[in-house]
Order: sequence, then structure tokens, then C-alpha cells
Amino acid sequence: MQEHFDDEYVKLSQALGYRSRAAFKLDEIQAKDNIIKPGMNIVDLGAAPGGWSQYARHLMGKNDRLIALDVLPMEPLVGVEFIQGDFREEEILKRLLESLNGAEINLVLSDMAPNMSGNKEIDQPRAMFLAELALDTARTLLARNGVFLVKIFQGAGFAEFHRDVQLLFTKVSIRKPKASRPRSKEVYILAKGFK
Repeated sequence: MQEHFDDEYVKLSQALGYRSRAAFKLDEIQAKDNIIKPGMNIVDLGAAPGGWSQYARHLMGKNDRLIALDVLPMEPLVGVEFIQGDFREEEILKRLLESLNGAEINLVLSDMAPNMSGNKEIDQPRAMFLAELALDTARTLLARNGVFLVKIFQGAGFAEFHRDVQLLFTKVSIRKPKASRPRSKEVYILAKGFK
């Protein structure tokens, strides 16, 4: 817990009014890869507490749509539509599709991670399951040439997942933002050009 409160990104996020330190991970990827632009519609999976949605919203046009989903509640953000529920459930997916009302989705973001137990034999399969769900959602929602950014943990299943993403997108990169803790196996797969 002390590590969290001593963390420079936690302090910086509090000073700048961001909801979480995760905003700095997206900021670093954005600075390098310019994935969020005006004229895009975005879906943010596992969005609570809203750090990525909050960051992305200020880069988007005022008429662009940002729909955030999470099983956890999230305080409202101006210009962000929030759907609380498990997007694996038919009803939640239906609400998302109704909310989109035919709008093209250009970017699917997923910073989802399971509650970590500390046992990698349990945590890694759970994390891979969430990444696969995010990829399935991207496959369902993304417009042609769309972009997908997903948190994933290096370990069992990583290489196969990376290959699956490469089959669906024209350009796939791996990013390890400075705001990710160095000892964490967390990386981000950035996929551009949905086929």
C-alpha cells in the first residue's frame, strides 16, 4: 500500500485531477502512436474508475462518442456514456449496441485486469481470459482500419494471443509505458488497421 502512495504517478494523477495513474500509461502511448483523434468513436472496456475515459475524452471531438463499460460503478464524466454491467452478458452487449445506434467504433481500449491473488497459476489465465474477451469485443465492434489497445501480462498464453491479434490487424506493436511498474509483467498490445 505504501508503494502505491509513494508512487510518482499516483501523486501526479492526484495533482492533475486524473482519476487514476493509468491515464499516464495511455498518455505515453498516445504521445508515441497518436491513436486518439477527433472524429473517432471509442469503447473503453473495464473503464472504472475512469482514468482512460477521462484522458481520451479531452482529445476527441465534441460530437464523438465514448462509451465506457465496467462491472464496477463509475462516477459520471462529461461526454462519456457509461454502462454498468458485464459485457459478456447478452443484455449488456445489447445495451451497448443500442447505445451505438449504428455508429462506427474506431478504437477499442481495454485496461482490464483481474483482481490479483499473487498466484500466477491463477492470475495469468484470468488475465488472458479478459484479454481474449476484449479481442472478441474488438472483432465484433471495430470498423475497418480500427485500432485496438489491450493490457496483457507476459506469461502462458501471451505468444498465442499476440499471434491471434496479428492475424486480425495490419500492424501490431508491444508497448511498456514508463508508468507501468518495472517489476510488473504488464505490457500493452497496440493493434492498428483492423482487417
